[in-house]
Amino acid sequence: MNENEFAELAAGYALGALSPEDAQIFNDARAQHPEWEKLVNDDVETVAELAGGAEATPPASIRASLLAQIAVTPQHDVDAGVALHESMPSAATAEEQSSEEVDADVDTVFVEPTPTTTTIQAIERRNWTRGLFGLAASLVFLVALGLGAATIGEMIGPSPAVVALEQIEDAPDAQQASVDVADGGMATVHWSESVGEVVLVSDGLPSISEDQAFELWFIRGDEPPIAAGTFDASSDNSATAQFEGTMQPGDVIAVTIEEEGGSPTGEPTTDPIIVIATA
Repeated sequence: MNENEFAELAAGYALGALSPEDAQIFNDARAQHPEWEKLVNDDVETVAELAGGAEATPPASIRASLLAQIAVTPQHDVDAGVALHESMPSAATAEEQSSEEVDADVDTVFVEPTPTTTTIQAIERRNWTRGLFGLAASLVFLVALGLGAATIGEMIGPSPAVVALEQIEDAPDAQQASVDVADGGMATVHWSESVGEVVLVSDGLPSISEDQAFELWFIRGDEPPIAAGTFDASSDNSATAQFEGTMQPGDVIAVTIEEEGGSPTGEPTTDPIIVIATA
C-alpha cells in the first residue's frame, strides 16, 4: 500500500465509512507506517471542524437518503476495467517481452498471468470505496454549511415533488394555473387527473421564522378547507411542493403560513398568501 491509498482509507476512517475489510487493511497499514499518522490526525480534525460548524445534528433522514442513493448506484465502476486494462501490457508489449524471454533462454517463455477474480473484485471494491468516501465527505460538508435534509435530499436526487411534476408535465391531460405572489414572484399549480398528482411551484415567497411552515389547502365550495401538507421554501424563497390528498375539479388552491407541522386546529389560522382558482 502506498501513501495515497492509505490517505483514502484515512478519510474513510475519519468519516466512519470503512467496511470491516477496509478497516482491517487500514489498521494493519497504520501499524506498519507510523509516519503516516499525521494523515489520520488531519482527517479526523477536519471532520470534527466541519461537524462542529454545522447548525444542527444531521437528521436521520439525510443518512437514509444517502444510503438509498448508494443502494441504487452501480457498484461495478467502469474505472475498474480501465485500471485492470492499464495494469496489463498491450499485445505488442507482451509479444516483445515474450521475444526477449525466448532470446534469453529458449526453454523459458514469458506468459502474462490472467487476472484472478479476486484481483478484479479488489480493484472494483477500491473504486467503489472511493466513491462512497466522496459521497460521505460531501454529506458532511453540506451539513456543515447548514443545509437542511430537504435541500440535501434534492441535491442527492430528485425530490418526490419534482418527480411528480415531471409525471404531470408528461401527461396528456396536464393543466396549470398561475397567480402573482405579493413579493414579486409567481405561483403556479400543476395537476393531472390521470396521474393523480398536484404540485405547486412558486418563487418570491415571504420569509418565515424557523418555527413556521407554509401549508397547502384545497378549498372546495362551502366545505371546510382541506389540509394538503406543509412545506418549506429554499434559501432563495422558492419551492416545489407536492400536495397530499386528491384534488377535485373546481377546487381552489390556497397557501397559508402556519406553525411548524401545520395548523393545530386543522383549519387555516391566517389569511392565504396564495389563492389559485383551477376552474
